[in-house]
Order: sequence, then C-alpha cells, then structure tokens
Amino acid sequence: MANILTAIKIIINNPITDLVNFYKSQSQNKINSVGDSLEYFIKDIFADTLSENDLNEKNKKYSEVFSYIGNLNNPPDIILQNSDAIEVKKIESLTADIALNSSYPKSKLYADNPMLTKACRECESWQEKDIIYAIGVSKNSKLKILWLIYGDCYAADKEIYERITNTISYGIKQIKDVEFSKTRELGRVNKVDPLGITYLRIRGMWGINNPTSVYDYIFQRQETSNLQIVALMRKEKYLSFPQTHIHELENLTEKNLNIRDVNIKDPNNPAKLIAAKMINYYR
Repeated sequence: MANILTAIKIIINNPITDLVNFYKSQSQNKINSVGDSLEYFIKDIFADTLSENDLNEKNKKYSEVFSYIGNLNNPPDIILQNSDAIEVKKIESLTADIALNSSYPKSKLYADNPMLTKACRECESWQEKDIIYAIGVSKNSKLKILWLIYGDCYAADKEIYERITNTISYGIKQIKDVEFSKTRELGRVNKVDPLGITYLRIRGMWGINNPTSVYDYIFQRQETSNLQIVALMRKEKYLSFPQTHIHELENLTEKNLNIRDVNIKDPNNPAKLIAAKMINYYR
C-alpha cells in the first residue's frame, strides 16, 4: 500500500528538481508551471509512476492507488485508497507563508466538511482521515524543499478555527435591514443598494506560517543542497506503517538521510510536547 514512507524512498531514488522540464519530456506539454508539475510529482511519488511515460498506464495506476483526485477549489487534492489525504501547496520563497484561501488548516480531514465535494465524501466509506500537507518550495523554477507534514503536527483541532468563523458569521448576520443568503463562505449579503441589484460576498482568506519558521527549533536548512525533503509526523503514526516499509527506508545507505525522534509543540497547547519523527534528506 502506498504511503509517505514509500513516497520518500521513491524521491531518494529519483531526486528530480527540475519538475517542469521533467514532465515536458514525458510528453505532458501542458505542464508549464512549477505548481502544476508539483501536483503531478506528488501523485507520481505516491503511485510509483515517475518512470511511466504512457499516460493511459499512468492513469490506470492512479485509479488503483487513489480513491479521489480533486481540483483547485475543493480540498483535498488527493486521497490514497483507504488511507491518508494529501493537500499540495507551492510557494516560491524559503520564508513565504502558505495561502490556504477559504479553507482553514486541518489537523484531520472530516467527511462532513462542507467544503468537500460529493465525489470526495463518497469516494470511500469514511468519516475521518489523516492529512498530509505537501509544501513545495521552488526557486528559479526548481524544487528546493519539499515538506511532507501531517496536519495533526501543524494545525489545531477544527473547533479552534470554526469558533472564529462562526463568531464572524453570527456577527455579520446581526446587521439590520439586510438580506442574507445561505452560503459556504462567511456570509453573503443581498440587495445592498436601493435597486436590490448589488450583493456582497464575505470570504475568509486563511494562511499559515511557513514550516521553516514554525519548526525552527528542530529544522536546519541545508543551504548548499539542490533538494531537501523534510517529513514530520507523530511517532505513533510512523510506527503504524508496515514494518517492511519502515525497515526499507531506515536501511537505505544514503549518507544524507536522517530519521530521528523529536519533540514538537502541540498545536492545541504549546506547553505540551508531542513525540514525533522527522525524516530529513538532502542532496
């Protein structure tokens, strides 16, 4: 079964940095941006299809490995069959924050999230999934860092964010003499003007700090490397993967691969520390 450990092993064995030209060489000429190529790259490392040039065969493998592939407007981007969800984000600076747009950061993905499509909810029989944030940092159109972070190491529980959105929505609805519509956004006000032809959409634009700064107490950037991969997950998550996959990764002879125990701040209470695993590879 595909998972984050098998994906990291594939990256180590296929350390590609120029993603745009790599995918152009595979006859996918529509790939012109790092963002598009990063999404294909994430799918290919999990599906083990980096070397597959036949697009029909690649799509067939995708259908075997993924239960859902999403779009730009609705999270998540990918769901592994009976396993984790993946959200892909691209930034172009080592210190830039990550734009999440109308979707707040998630420690877990829940099937009752109104932002999900019907196809996503019904792709499997599921209620809750772990979610991986795959954050690619590019420089001069080359992939420099790829973070693979589990949401429960990065984001607080959903109640923290929903308290804010619910309070804002409630406050907006207290405005007198305006008409509101049901919406997935924070609110929509209709008939703002005397003619009743103008409406106002009220949207949340969420963002989250770059993991380089969030985890500056355990992370060190390899300035001279061409590519650095950093994965972070709770220790119990790491130990939940098949032992064969753990051993295969830990037994790689790459000198620049480091797997270590770390303690990270609990996103719900920074006074508490969580036992976690950090996987760091660079070349």
